[in-house]
Amino acid sequence: MKKTSVYLEDEHVERLDRLARVEGTSQSEVIRRAISSYVPRPRRDRDFSLAGIGEGPGGSIADVPDEELLEGFAE
Repeated sequence: MKKTSVYLEDEHVERLDRLARVEGTSQSEVIRRAISSYVPRPRRDRDFSLAGIGEGPGGSIADVPDEELLEGFAE
């Protein structure tokens, strides 16, 4: 086990202290349990509209004829 330090807002310190007292355990144990049970939020679909990408006809590249995709490539 390794020691680490974290900076917490006052309200988080108060909540951590309260949780440890209620559970009858250490603040470190509360943090370890929280980390172990943490499930990341699913990432939303990426939105490329701000980058100017996706402002086309809205079709799929699969709908573009192979000949058009290969234009400019040596055969």
